[in-house]
Amino acid sequence: MLLNLSNVPRDYAWGSRTLLAELEGRAPSSAPEAEVWFGDHPGDPADVDGDRTLDSITGGSLPYLLKLLAAGSPLSIQVHPTVAQAREGWEREAGLAMDDPARNYRDANHKPELIVALSERFESLSGLRPVADTLRLLELIGAPADPLRTRLAGDGDVLRDTIEWLLSGDAQHDVDAIIAAVRDAAESESGEWVDALRAAAGIADVYPGDPGVVVALLMNHLVLSRGEGVFLRAGLLHAYISGLGVEIMAASDNVLRGGLTPKRIDVPELLSILDTTSGAVPVLRPSTRGAVTEYPVDVPDFALRRIALSGDPIEVAVAGPAMVLATAGEVAVSGADAVSRAVPIGRGVFATEDETSLTLSGAGEAFVATPGR
Repeated sequence: MLLNLSNVPRDYAWGSRTLLAELEGRAPSSAPEAEVWFGDHPGDPADVDGDRTLDSITGGSLPYLLKLLAAGSPLSIQVHPTVAQAREGWEREAGLAMDDPARNYRDANHKPELIVALSERFESLSGLRPVADTLRLLELIGAPADPLRTRLAGDGDVLRDTIEWLLSGDAQHDVDAIIAAVRDAAESESGEWVDALRAAAGIADVYPGDPGVVVALLMNHLVLSRGEGVFLRAGLLHAYISGLGVEIMAASDNVLRGGLTPKRIDVPELLSILDTTSGAVPVLRPSTRGAVTEYPVDVPDFALRRIALSGDPIEVAVAGPAMVLATAGEVAVSGADAVSRAVPIGRGVFATEDETSLTLSGAGEAFVATPGR
């Protein structure tokens, strides 16, 4: 059985007034539009045929949550737990009310994520940069970065120790001096680090004086082109800066924040789940052969495929509850009953578990989400 899927954009402050509107071919919004949720998460289940929501069909059992995400300004720096860490945290906080400000864990699940760019440029911070490279970047900032440079040149887990220092509240004088120097360097430099410096300066414009601006200097600055994706495993520090994308994640709401937010930051808990292994985060690139791009991820919760339609129907095998999300052009989908239904851009179709194959047709682009393999 196929069901039409839609939802209302969530108006988080970091959302864009134009990105989703441009995708759907409508006038800009009067308020930020940040995310559109296509799932059965109790926080905002998608609408389906017959004036129902998707959770009434699935019973809240979907292992994934599919979203459109439109970042008009930077999201908070954050990290998500492993399953074991989430279960332990959930049990430890069992006595706290769900709305208690001291609560960190909203459920007992992990929250790995995959984001695929829909805009021509999608900017993010993904993972921690190798320390040697960050030290080279800091040379461009000059003397104000000396306290940061000294900590990174020390012994032990220097990235964990440095992040703890930056978020402790004791480093504000140095944070302010580093941010001022970053602004100057961003205006004067033109070498390999210019994009990272300009990104940090732009973040500082939105979050002046926030220690997260300096945490961002420790992270890989990544720019995705349309169709490119990045997978964010548990423990990986990350933040989206700007752009429109399709995001899929495990069905969880567990977030530990590490800056660029007015919300509470539990520094000890953040550090307890943070993976400070540094290095580049691989970019998953669209297929140059054939119509189907797979974005391989090593989790059982979800799988995502991008389908580039050019007129000929494409049959896609699915296992388990699936979704088709249209993102460009004209897209139609049919299931076992062979009845074709158009899918407007920015909307989706849900296929129940009895469907084992979907046929996509038209000329455009769509994403197919399923449980992982």
